[in-house]
Amino acid sequence: MKKITLLFAILLFSNLHAQDRPKLVVGIVVDQMKMEYLYRFQNDFGDNGFKRLMNKGYVFQNTHYNYLPTYTAPGHASIYTGTTPATHGIVGNEWFSRKLGKEMYCTDDASVKTIGDGTKAEGEMSPKNLQSTTITDELRLATNFKGKVIGMSLKDRGAILPAGHFANWAFWYSKTGAFISSSFYGSELPNWVTEFNNEKHYMPYINQGWNLLKPIETYNESLEDDNKYEGKLNGAKPVFPYNLKEMYEKNDAGIIRATPFGNDLLEEFAKKAIEKEELGKDNITDFLTVSFSSTDYVGHTLGPRSIELQDTYLRLDNTIADFLNYLDKSVGKGKYLIFLTADHAGAENAKFLNDNKYNVTNVEPKEIRASLKKFSIETFGDDLVLNYSNFNLYFNKEIIKTKGLDLTKVKQSFKDFLVTQDQIKRVYTEEEILTNSGNDYYLNFIAKGYDATQDGDLVILDKPGFIEYGATGTSHGTAYSYDTHVPLIFYGWNIKKGETHDRKIITQIAPTIAQKIKVAFPNGTEANVLLEILDKK
Repeated sequence: MKKITLLFAILLFSNLHAQDRPKLVVGIVVDQMKMEYLYRFQNDFGDNGFKRLMNKGYVFQNTHYNYLPTYTAPGHASIYTGTTPATHGIVGNEWFSRKLGKEMYCTDDASVKTIGDGTKAEGEMSPKNLQSTTITDELRLATNFKGKVIGMSLKDRGAILPAGHFANWAFWYSKTGAFISSSFYGSELPNWVTEFNNEKHYMPYINQGWNLLKPIETYNESLEDDNKYEGKLNGAKPVFPYNLKEMYEKNDAGIIRATPFGNDLLEEFAKKAIEKEELGKDNITDFLTVSFSSTDYVGHTLGPRSIELQDTYLRLDNTIADFLNYLDKSVGKGKYLIFLTADHAGAENAKFLNDNKYNVTNVEPKEIRASLKKFSIETFGDDLVLNYSNFNLYFNKEIIKTKGLDLTKVKQSFKDFLVTQDQIKRVYTEEEILTNSGNDYYLNFIAKGYDATQDGDLVILDKPGFIEYGATGTSHGTAYSYDTHVPLIFYGWNIKKGETHDRKIITQIAPTIAQKIKVAFPNGTEANVLLEILDKK
Protein backbone atom coordinates (compact mmCIF):
# COMPACT_ATOMS: atom_id res chain seq x y z
CA MET A 1 0.00 0.00 0.00
CA LYS A 2 2.86 2.38 0.85
CA LYS A 3 4.46 1.66 -2.54
CA ILE A 4 1.22 2.52 -4.36
CA THR A 5 0.86 5.76 -2.38
CA LEU A 6 4.48 6.72 -3.09
CA LEU A 7 4.06 5.94 -6.79
CA PHE A 8 0.89 8.07 -6.93
CA ALA A 9 2.70 10.96 -5.22
CA ILE A 10 5.59 10.74 -7.71
CA LEU A 11 3.22 10.71 -10.68
CA LEU A 12 1.25 13.63 -9.25
CA PHE A 13 4.43 15.65 -8.66
CA SER A 14 5.69 14.86 -12.16
CA ASN A 15 2.37 15.96 -13.67
CA LEU A 16 2.37 19.22 -11.69
CA HIS A 17 5.95 19.89 -12.69
CA ALA A 18 5.10 19.28 -16.34
CA GLN A 19 2.36 21.90 -16.08
CA ASP A 20 4.77 24.64 -14.93
CA ARG A 21 5.21 25.59 -18.57
CA PRO A 22 3.24 24.91 -21.73
CA LYS A 23 4.72 22.51 -24.25
CA LEU A 24 4.65 25.18 -26.94
CA VAL A 25 4.19 28.95 -27.05
CA VAL A 26 2.95 30.35 -30.36
CA GLY A 27 3.18 34.07 -31.00
CA ILE A 28 0.96 35.18 -33.88
CA VAL A 29 1.37 38.68 -35.33
CA VAL A 30 -1.04 39.88 -38.00
CA ASP A 31 0.63 42.67 -39.93
CA GLN A 32 -1.37 45.95 -40.06
CA MET A 33 -4.37 44.54 -38.17
CA LYS A 34 -6.71 47.06 -36.58
CA MET A 35 -8.70 45.93 -33.55
CA GLU A 36 -11.69 47.32 -35.39
CA TYR A 37 -11.53 44.50 -37.96
CA LEU A 38 -12.57 42.03 -35.28
CA TYR A 39 -15.70 44.11 -34.80
CA ARG A 40 -16.44 45.05 -38.42
CA PHE A 41 -16.05 41.57 -39.89
CA GLN A 42 -17.32 39.61 -36.88
CA ASN A 43 -20.63 38.53 -38.42
CA ASP A 44 -18.78 37.05 -41.39
CA PHE A 45 -16.26 35.03 -39.37
CA GLY A 46 -16.76 31.34 -38.66
CA ASP A 47 -16.94 29.92 -35.14
CA ASN A 48 -13.52 28.28 -35.03
CA GLY A 49 -11.04 31.01 -35.93
CA PHE A 50 -10.98 34.50 -34.45
CA LYS A 51 -14.26 33.81 -32.63
CA ARG A 52 -12.81 30.73 -30.94
CA LEU A 53 -9.91 32.80 -29.64
CA MET A 54 -12.21 35.61 -28.49
CA ASN A 55 -14.92 33.42 -26.97
CA LYS A 56 -12.60 31.04 -25.14
CA GLY A 57 -9.52 33.18 -24.56
CA TYR A 58 -8.77 36.44 -22.78
CA VAL A 59 -9.33 39.54 -24.92
CA PHE A 60 -7.69 42.90 -24.33
CA GLN A 61 -10.00 45.29 -26.16
CA ASN A 62 -7.89 48.41 -25.63
CA THR A 63 -4.24 47.58 -26.39
CA HIS A 64 -1.98 50.24 -27.89
CA TYR A 65 1.51 51.04 -29.06
CA ASN A 66 3.08 53.84 -27.05
CA TYR A 67 5.74 55.21 -29.40
CA LEU A 68 6.30 56.71 -32.82
CA PRO A 69 6.93 55.42 -35.50
CA THR A 70 4.41 52.57 -35.68
CA TYR A 71 6.03 50.44 -38.37
CA THR A 72 6.53 46.70 -38.88
CA ALA A 73 10.09 46.23 -37.59
CA PRO A 74 9.71 48.34 -34.43
CA GLY A 75 6.39 46.63 -33.79
CA HIS A 76 7.74 43.10 -33.91
CA ALA A 77 10.78 44.10 -31.86
CA SER A 78 8.63 45.82 -29.22
CA ILE A 79 6.24 42.85 -28.87
CA TYR A 80 9.03 40.40 -28.21
CA THR A 81 11.49 42.57 -26.23
CA GLY A 82 8.87 44.21 -24.04
CA THR A 83 10.39 47.62 -24.63
CA THR A 84 10.34 50.44 -27.20
CA PRO A 85 12.70 51.59 -29.99
CA ALA A 86 14.47 54.01 -27.63
CA THR A 87 15.83 50.90 -25.89
CA HIS A 88 15.83 48.07 -28.43
CA GLY A 89 17.20 50.29 -31.23
CA ILE A 90 14.92 49.21 -34.10
CA VAL A 91 13.67 52.71 -34.92
CA GLY A 92 12.10 51.89 -38.31
CA ASN A 93 12.01 49.35 -41.09
CA GLU A 94 14.86 51.30 -42.59
CA TRP A 95 16.29 54.57 -41.39
CA PHE A 96 19.08 57.07 -41.88
CA SER A 97 21.58 56.31 -39.14
CA ARG A 98 23.22 59.43 -37.72
CA LYS A 99 25.96 57.24 -36.31
CA LEU A 100 26.77 55.56 -39.65
CA GLY A 101 25.87 58.52 -41.84
CA LYS A 102 23.88 56.37 -44.26
CA GLU A 103 20.61 54.53 -44.79
CA MET A 104 20.35 51.14 -43.13
CA TYR A 105 17.79 48.35 -43.04
CA CYS A 106 16.65 46.90 -39.74
CA THR A 107 18.03 43.38 -40.23
CA ASP A 108 20.87 44.01 -42.70
CA ASP A 109 24.03 42.07 -41.95
CA ALA A 110 26.74 41.94 -44.62
CA SER A 111 28.71 39.40 -42.58
CA VAL A 112 26.21 36.59 -43.27
CA LYS A 113 25.16 34.82 -46.46
CA THR A 114 21.87 33.69 -47.96
CA ILE A 115 20.94 30.11 -47.16
CA GLY A 116 18.53 28.53 -49.64
CA ASP A 117 17.15 29.50 -53.04
CA GLY A 118 16.99 33.26 -52.63
CA THR A 119 18.82 36.23 -54.05
CA LYS A 120 21.97 37.42 -52.31
CA ALA A 121 20.34 40.52 -50.82
CA GLU A 122 17.27 38.64 -49.56
CA GLY A 123 19.29 36.48 -47.20
CA GLU A 124 22.02 38.76 -45.83
CA MET A 125 20.02 39.30 -42.66
CA SER A 126 20.35 38.73 -38.92
CA PRO A 127 19.15 40.19 -35.58
CA LYS A 128 22.46 41.96 -34.90
CA ASN A 129 20.85 45.44 -34.92
CA LEU A 130 18.40 44.45 -32.18
CA GLN A 131 19.93 45.77 -28.96
CA SER A 132 17.73 43.98 -26.39
CA THR A 133 16.96 40.34 -25.71
CA THR A 134 13.56 38.88 -26.56
CA ILE A 135 11.22 36.61 -24.67
CA THR A 136 12.32 33.91 -27.11
CA ASP A 137 15.95 34.53 -26.13
CA GLU A 138 15.07 34.20 -22.47
CA LEU A 139 13.31 30.90 -23.07
CA ARG A 140 16.41 29.58 -24.79
CA LEU A 141 18.56 30.67 -21.86
CA ALA A 142 16.12 29.31 -19.26
CA THR A 143 16.12 25.86 -20.86
CA ASN A 144 19.89 25.81 -21.38
CA PHE A 145 19.20 26.08 -25.12
CA LYS A 146 17.13 22.87 -25.13
CA GLY A 147 13.84 24.61 -25.86
CA LYS A 148 13.59 25.27 -29.58
CA VAL A 149 12.79 28.70 -31.04
CA ILE A 150 11.77 29.10 -34.67
CA GLY A 151 10.54 32.30 -36.31
CA MET A 152 8.80 32.60 -39.67
CA SER A 153 7.12 35.16 -41.87
CA LEU A 154 6.81 36.27 -45.47
CA LYS A 155 8.97 39.25 -44.38
CA ASP A 156 12.54 38.87 -43.14
CA ARG A 157 11.97 41.37 -40.31
CA GLY A 158 8.78 39.58 -39.26
CA ALA A 159 10.74 36.35 -38.82
CA ILE A 160 14.12 37.51 -37.51
CA LEU A 161 13.23 40.06 -34.83
CA PRO A 162 10.68 37.90 -32.94
CA ALA A 163 13.01 34.88 -33.01
CA GLY A 164 15.74 36.89 -31.28
CA HIS A 165 19.47 36.36 -31.01
CA PHE A 166 19.56 32.70 -29.96
CA ALA A 167 16.94 31.18 -32.27
CA ASN A 168 17.46 27.79 -33.83
CA TRP A 169 16.12 29.20 -37.11
CA ALA A 170 14.31 32.08 -38.71
CA PHE A 171 12.77 31.61 -42.16
CA TRP A 172 11.34 34.15 -44.58
CA TYR A 173 9.88 34.08 -48.08
CA SER A 174 11.87 34.81 -51.21
CA LYS A 175 10.54 36.07 -54.52
CA THR A 176 11.80 32.74 -55.89
CA GLY A 177 8.94 31.05 -54.02
CA ALA A 178 11.22 29.46 -51.42
CA PHE A 179 11.56 29.97 -47.69
CA ILE A 180 15.14 31.01 -47.03
CA SER A 181 17.39 31.91 -44.09
CA SER A 182 20.92 33.13 -43.49
CA SER A 183 24.23 31.69 -42.35
CA PHE A 184 23.61 33.36 -38.98
CA TYR A 185 21.46 30.34 -38.18
CA GLY A 186 23.27 27.51 -39.96
CA SER A 187 25.30 26.41 -42.95
CA GLU A 188 22.39 24.90 -44.88
CA LEU A 189 18.62 24.66 -44.63
CA PRO A 190 17.13 21.72 -42.74
CA ASN A 191 16.14 18.92 -45.11
CA TRP A 192 12.45 19.41 -44.44
CA VAL A 193 12.65 23.06 -45.56
CA THR A 194 14.42 22.10 -48.78
CA GLU A 195 11.79 19.44 -49.43
CA PHE A 196 8.98 21.91 -48.76
CA ASN A 197 10.54 24.42 -51.16
CA ASN A 198 11.05 21.80 -53.87
CA GLU A 199 7.35 20.93 -53.72
CA LYS A 200 6.48 24.52 -54.73
CA HIS A 201 3.49 24.86 -52.45
CA TYR A 202 2.82 28.35 -53.78
CA MET A 203 1.91 27.17 -57.28
CA PRO A 204 -1.57 25.71 -56.55
CA TYR A 205 -2.59 29.09 -55.13
CA ILE A 206 -1.27 30.92 -58.17
CA ASN A 207 -2.96 28.48 -60.55
CA GLN A 208 -6.36 28.78 -58.86
CA GLY A 209 -6.35 32.60 -58.90
CA TRP A 210 -8.10 34.86 -56.42
CA ASN A 211 -11.86 35.17 -56.38
CA LEU A 212 -14.18 36.01 -53.51
CA LEU A 213 -14.51 33.41 -50.76
CA LYS A 214 -18.17 34.24 -50.17
CA PRO A 215 -21.05 35.74 -52.16
CA ILE A 216 -20.56 39.41 -53.01
CA GLU A 217 -23.45 40.38 -50.72
CA THR A 218 -21.30 39.31 -47.75
CA TYR A 219 -18.92 42.23 -48.33
CA ASN A 220 -21.34 45.00 -47.39
CA GLU A 221 -18.84 46.29 -44.80
CA SER A 222 -16.56 47.40 -47.64
CA LEU A 223 -16.71 49.87 -50.51
CA GLU A 224 -17.55 48.74 -54.03
CA ASP A 225 -15.03 46.74 -56.02
CA ASP A 226 -12.58 48.80 -58.10
CA ASN A 227 -13.14 52.02 -56.14
CA LYS A 228 -10.94 55.10 -56.59
CA TYR A 229 -9.10 54.63 -53.30
CA GLU A 230 -7.50 51.36 -54.43
CA GLY A 231 -4.14 51.00 -56.11
CA LYS A 232 -3.19 48.38 -58.67
CA LEU A 233 -2.35 44.91 -57.42
CA ASN A 234 0.89 43.79 -59.08
CA GLY A 235 -0.03 45.99 -62.02
CA ALA A 236 -3.56 44.61 -62.34
CA LYS A 237 -6.79 46.58 -62.14
CA PRO A 238 -8.24 46.18 -58.61
CA VAL A 239 -11.28 44.07 -59.46
CA PHE A 240 -12.20 40.43 -58.91
CA PRO A 241 -11.34 37.85 -60.10
CA TYR A 242 -7.54 38.16 -60.18
CA ASN A 243 -5.52 36.09 -62.62
CA LEU A 244 -2.54 35.26 -60.40
CA LYS A 245 -0.95 33.03 -63.02
CA GLU A 246 -0.70 35.99 -65.39
CA MET A 247 0.74 38.16 -62.60
CA TYR A 248 3.26 35.46 -61.77
CA GLU A 249 4.40 35.18 -65.39
CA LYS A 250 4.92 38.94 -65.58
CA ASN A 251 6.64 39.18 -62.19
CA ASP A 252 7.78 36.37 -59.89
CA ALA A 253 6.58 34.21 -57.00
CA GLY A 254 6.63 37.26 -54.75
CA ILE A 255 3.18 38.21 -56.06
CA ILE A 256 1.57 35.78 -53.62
CA ARG A 257 2.52 38.10 -50.74
CA ALA A 258 -0.22 40.58 -51.69
CA THR A 259 -2.93 37.92 -51.71
CA PRO A 260 -4.53 36.04 -48.80
CA PHE A 261 -2.73 32.92 -49.99
CA GLY A 262 0.55 34.20 -48.63
CA ASN A 263 -0.96 33.59 -45.20
CA ASP A 264 -2.13 30.12 -46.22
CA LEU A 265 1.33 29.25 -47.50
CA LEU A 266 2.90 30.40 -44.24
CA GLU A 267 0.46 28.30 -42.23
CA GLU A 268 1.39 25.24 -44.29
CA PHE A 269 5.03 25.98 -43.53
CA ALA A 270 4.30 26.45 -39.82
CA LYS A 271 2.56 23.08 -39.59
CA LYS A 272 5.49 21.43 -41.33
CA ALA A 273 7.90 23.07 -38.87
CA ILE A 274 5.91 21.81 -35.89
CA GLU A 275 5.91 18.30 -37.34
CA LYS A 276 9.53 18.04 -38.48
CA GLU A 277 11.13 19.97 -35.62
CA GLU A 278 8.89 18.11 -33.14
CA LEU A 279 7.81 21.31 -31.45
CA GLY A 280 5.79 20.74 -28.29
CA LYS A 281 6.58 17.04 -28.17
CA ASP A 282 8.35 16.96 -24.80
CA ASN A 283 8.15 18.82 -21.49
CA ILE A 284 10.74 21.41 -22.50
CA THR A 285 8.87 24.43 -23.81
CA ASP A 286 9.39 25.44 -27.44
CA PHE A 287 8.45 28.77 -29.04
CA LEU A 288 7.15 29.35 -32.57
CA THR A 289 6.70 32.88 -33.89
CA VAL A 290 4.42 33.33 -36.90
CA SER A 291 3.90 36.68 -38.60
CA PHE A 292 1.15 36.86 -41.22
CA SER A 293 2.17 39.60 -43.65
CA SER A 294 -0.33 39.41 -46.50
CA THR A 295 -2.76 41.62 -44.61
CA ASP A 296 -0.18 44.42 -44.71
CA TYR A 297 0.56 44.07 -48.41
CA VAL A 298 -3.13 44.10 -49.29
CA GLY A 299 -3.85 46.98 -46.91
CA HIS A 300 -1.07 49.17 -48.30
CA THR A 301 -2.10 48.61 -51.90
CA LEU A 302 -5.89 48.51 -51.70
CA GLY A 303 -6.78 50.17 -48.42
CA PRO A 304 -8.85 49.31 -45.33
CA ARG A 305 -12.23 49.68 -47.04
CA SER A 306 -11.51 47.37 -49.99
CA ILE A 307 -13.33 44.13 -50.64
CA GLU A 308 -9.90 42.58 -51.12
CA LEU A 309 -8.93 43.35 -47.55
CA GLN A 310 -12.17 41.97 -46.16
CA ASP A 311 -11.74 38.80 -48.19
CA THR A 312 -8.18 38.50 -46.89
CA TYR A 313 -9.45 38.59 -43.30
CA LEU A 314 -12.28 36.14 -43.95
CA ARG A 315 -9.74 33.73 -45.41
CA LEU A 316 -7.31 34.36 -42.56
CA ASP A 317 -10.13 33.44 -40.18
CA ASN A 318 -10.30 30.03 -41.86
CA THR A 319 -6.51 29.75 -41.71
CA ILE A 320 -6.48 30.48 -37.98
CA ALA A 321 -9.21 27.87 -37.45
CA ASP A 322 -7.23 25.24 -39.34
CA PHE A 323 -4.06 26.09 -37.43
CA LEU A 324 -5.80 25.79 -34.05
CA ASN A 325 -7.20 22.40 -35.03
CA TYR A 326 -3.72 21.30 -36.03
CA LEU A 327 -2.27 22.43 -32.69
CA ASP A 328 -5.03 20.54 -30.86
CA LYS A 329 -4.00 17.34 -32.62
CA SER A 330 -0.21 17.75 -32.73
CA VAL A 331 0.48 19.36 -29.34
CA GLY A 332 -2.76 18.73 -27.48
CA LYS A 333 -5.62 20.88 -26.26
CA GLY A 334 -4.63 22.96 -23.25
CA LYS A 335 -0.94 22.20 -23.73
CA TYR A 336 -0.02 25.18 -25.90
CA LEU A 337 -0.18 28.90 -25.21
CA ILE A 338 -1.07 31.37 -27.95
CA PHE A 339 -1.08 35.11 -28.13
CA LEU A 340 -2.34 37.01 -31.17
CA THR A 341 -1.65 40.67 -31.79
CA ALA A 342 -0.48 43.07 -34.53
CA ASP A 343 2.71 45.01 -35.19
CA HIS A 344 0.68 48.20 -35.84
CA ALA A 345 -2.76 49.11 -37.12
CA GLY A 346 -3.45 51.43 -40.07
CA ALA A 347 -5.00 54.69 -41.17
CA GLU A 348 -8.05 55.32 -43.29
CA ASN A 349 -7.32 56.50 -46.81
CA ALA A 350 -7.08 60.29 -46.47
CA LYS A 351 -8.80 60.98 -49.81
CA PHE A 352 -11.73 58.82 -48.70
CA LEU A 353 -12.00 60.85 -45.48
CA ASN A 354 -11.75 64.11 -47.40
CA ASP A 355 -14.47 63.06 -49.82
CA ASN A 356 -16.66 62.49 -46.77
CA LYS A 357 -16.04 66.07 -45.54
CA TYR A 358 -13.13 65.55 -43.14
CA ASN A 359 -10.55 68.20 -44.02
CA VAL A 360 -7.46 66.00 -44.31
CA THR A 361 -5.41 64.71 -47.22
CA ASN A 362 -2.40 62.65 -48.16
CA VAL A 363 0.99 64.31 -48.54
CA GLU A 364 3.56 62.68 -50.76
CA PRO A 365 6.92 62.28 -48.91
CA LYS A 366 8.75 63.58 -51.99
CA GLU A 367 6.71 66.80 -51.73
CA ILE A 368 7.82 67.25 -48.13
CA ARG A 369 11.45 66.76 -49.09
CA ALA A 370 11.12 69.20 -51.99
CA SER A 371 9.56 71.88 -49.78
CA LEU A 372 12.32 71.46 -47.18
CA LYS A 373 14.99 71.82 -49.84
CA LYS A 374 13.33 74.92 -51.33
CA PHE A 375 12.99 76.58 -47.90
CA SER A 376 16.60 75.78 -46.98
CA ILE A 377 18.07 77.21 -50.17
CA GLU A 378 15.92 80.34 -50.00
CA THR A 379 16.74 80.93 -46.34
CA PHE A 380 20.35 79.78 -45.98
CA GLY A 381 21.61 79.68 -49.55
CA ASP A 382 22.23 75.96 -49.44
CA ASP A 383 20.43 72.67 -48.87
CA LEU A 384 21.07 71.90 -45.20
CA VAL A 385 18.83 68.79 -45.13
CA LEU A 386 20.80 65.57 -45.12
CA ASN A 387 17.77 63.29 -44.94
CA TYR A 388 14.04 63.25 -44.19
CA SER A 389 12.40 59.90 -43.40
CA ASN A 390 10.25 58.25 -40.71
CA PHE A 391 9.15 61.74 -39.52
CA ASN A 392 12.83 62.50 -38.77
CA LEU A 393 14.76 65.42 -40.27
CA TYR A 394 18.57 65.27 -40.29
CA PHE A 395 20.78 68.28 -40.90
CA ASN A 396 24.08 68.32 -42.74
CA LYS A 397 26.29 69.48 -39.86
CA GLU A 398 29.36 69.92 -42.08
CA ILE A 399 27.65 72.48 -44.31
CA ILE A 400 26.18 74.26 -41.28
CA LYS A 401 29.64 74.46 -39.73
CA THR A 402 31.30 75.56 -42.97
CA LYS A 403 28.77 78.37 -43.40
CA GLY A 404 29.24 79.46 -39.79
CA LEU A 405 25.58 78.96 -38.93
CA ASP A 406 24.19 78.43 -35.44
CA LEU A 407 22.64 74.96 -35.31
CA THR A 408 20.11 75.98 -32.66
CA LYS A 409 18.88 78.85 -34.82
CA VAL A 410 18.76 76.59 -37.87
CA LYS A 411 16.56 74.15 -35.99
CA GLN A 412 14.24 76.91 -34.84
CA SER A 413 14.00 78.32 -38.35
CA PHE A 414 13.00 74.94 -39.77
CA LYS A 415 10.54 74.42 -36.92
CA ASP A 416 8.88 77.75 -37.68
CA PHE A 417 8.62 76.83 -41.35
CA LEU A 418 7.33 73.30 -40.79
CA VAL A 419 4.46 74.25 -38.51
CA THR A 420 3.09 76.47 -41.29
CA GLN A 421 2.44 73.31 -43.36
CA ASP A 422 -1.16 72.10 -43.34
CA GLN A 423 -0.40 68.57 -42.19
CA ILE A 424 2.00 69.36 -39.32
CA LYS A 425 0.86 69.79 -35.72
CA ARG A 426 4.13 69.96 -33.79
CA VAL A 427 7.87 69.75 -34.36
CA TYR A 428 10.25 68.64 -31.61
CA THR A 429 14.01 69.12 -31.40
CA GLU A 430 16.44 66.50 -30.19
CA GLU A 431 16.94 68.53 -27.02
CA GLU A 432 13.22 68.64 -26.28
CA ILE A 433 12.91 64.91 -26.82
CA LEU A 434 15.84 63.97 -24.60
CA THR A 435 14.76 66.31 -21.77
CA ASN A 436 11.14 65.19 -21.99
CA SER A 437 9.37 66.07 -18.73
CA GLY A 438 6.51 63.65 -19.34
CA ASN A 439 3.84 66.34 -19.49
CA ASP A 440 3.38 66.30 -23.29
CA TYR A 441 1.35 63.23 -24.30
CA TYR A 442 2.70 62.96 -27.84
CA LEU A 443 6.23 63.94 -26.91
CA ASN A 444 6.21 60.86 -24.69
CA PHE A 445 5.44 58.76 -27.77
CA ILE A 446 8.29 60.35 -29.68
CA ALA A 447 10.74 59.95 -26.79
CA LYS A 448 9.97 56.23 -26.50
CA GLY A 449 10.69 55.79 -30.19
CA TYR A 450 13.81 57.95 -30.30
CA ASP A 451 17.40 56.70 -30.30
CA ALA A 452 19.82 59.64 -30.07
CA THR A 453 22.60 57.72 -31.80
CA GLN A 454 20.45 57.02 -34.84
CA ASP A 455 17.48 59.40 -35.12
CA GLY A 456 17.18 62.94 -36.44
CA ASP A 457 17.67 66.51 -35.25
CA LEU A 458 13.94 67.25 -35.56
CA VAL A 459 10.94 64.92 -35.31
CA ILE A 460 7.61 65.85 -36.87
CA LEU A 461 4.15 65.10 -35.52
CA ASP A 462 1.49 65.30 -38.23
CA LYS A 463 -2.09 66.25 -37.46
CA PRO A 464 -4.62 63.40 -37.03
CA GLY A 465 -5.97 62.00 -40.28
CA PHE A 466 -3.17 63.26 -42.51
CA ILE A 467 -0.99 60.61 -44.08
CA GLU A 468 2.49 60.78 -45.59
CA TYR A 469 1.69 58.38 -48.41
CA GLY A 470 0.22 58.14 -51.90
CA ALA A 471 -3.39 58.81 -52.86
CA THR A 472 -4.46 55.14 -52.94
CA GLY A 473 -4.26 52.38 -50.37
CA THR A 474 -3.10 53.26 -46.88
CA SER A 475 -0.15 53.33 -44.51
CA HIS A 476 0.67 53.78 -40.82
CA GLY A 477 3.38 55.17 -38.57
CA THR A 478 1.73 57.87 -36.45
CA ALA A 479 1.03 58.07 -32.72
CA TYR A 480 -2.74 58.23 -33.19
CA SER A 481 -5.17 55.51 -32.18
CA TYR A 482 -5.90 54.41 -35.74
CA ASP A 483 -2.24 53.31 -35.94
CA THR A 484 -1.73 52.23 -32.32
CA HIS A 485 -4.90 50.28 -31.45
CA VAL A 486 -4.34 46.57 -32.11
CA PRO A 487 -5.90 43.27 -31.04
CA LEU A 488 -4.43 41.26 -28.20
CA ILE A 489 -5.80 37.84 -27.32
CA PHE A 490 -4.31 35.12 -25.12
CA TYR A 491 -5.59 31.56 -25.52
CA GLY A 492 -4.81 28.04 -24.36
CA TRP A 493 -2.59 26.83 -21.53
CA ASN A 494 -3.75 28.25 -18.17
CA ILE A 495 -5.66 31.10 -19.82
CA LYS A 496 -9.04 31.89 -18.37
CA LYS A 497 -11.88 33.24 -20.48
CA GLY A 498 -12.49 36.96 -20.11
CA GLU A 499 -11.98 40.47 -21.40
CA THR A 500 -10.98 43.92 -20.25
CA HIS A 501 -11.36 47.40 -21.66
CA ASP A 502 -8.57 48.84 -19.49
CA ARG A 503 -5.86 50.46 -21.57
CA LYS A 504 -2.87 48.16 -22.05
CA ILE A 505 0.48 48.67 -23.74
CA ILE A 506 2.07 46.37 -26.32
CA THR A 507 5.30 46.16 -24.29
CA GLN A 508 3.42 44.26 -21.55
CA ILE A 509 3.20 41.09 -23.65
CA ALA A 510 6.78 39.83 -23.34
CA PRO A 511 7.18 40.32 -19.56
CA THR A 512 3.77 38.72 -19.00
CA ILE A 513 4.82 35.61 -20.90
CA ALA A 514 8.10 35.61 -18.97
CA GLN A 515 6.18 35.48 -15.69
CA LYS A 516 3.67 33.01 -17.06
CA ILE A 517 6.26 30.45 -18.16
CA LYS A 518 8.72 31.28 -15.39
CA VAL A 519 11.72 32.63 -17.29
CA ALA A 520 13.74 35.82 -16.90
CA PHE A 521 12.46 39.11 -18.28
CA PRO A 522 13.92 40.33 -21.59
CA ASN A 523 16.74 42.62 -20.48
CA GLY A 524 15.31 45.92 -21.78
CA THR A 525 11.77 45.65 -20.48
CA GLU A 526 10.20 47.84 -17.79
CA ALA A 527 8.49 44.62 -16.62
CA ASN A 528 4.92 45.94 -16.52
CA VAL A 529 2.73 42.85 -16.79
CA LEU A 530 -0.85 41.93 -17.64
CA LEU A 531 -2.17 40.75 -14.31
CA GLU A 532 -5.29 39.33 -15.95
CA ILE A 533 -3.16 36.66 -17.64
CA LEU A 534 -1.28 35.80 -14.46
CA ASP A 535 -4.37 35.59 -12.26
CA LYS A 536 -5.18 31.91 -11.71
CA LYS A 537 -8.60 32.50 -10.17
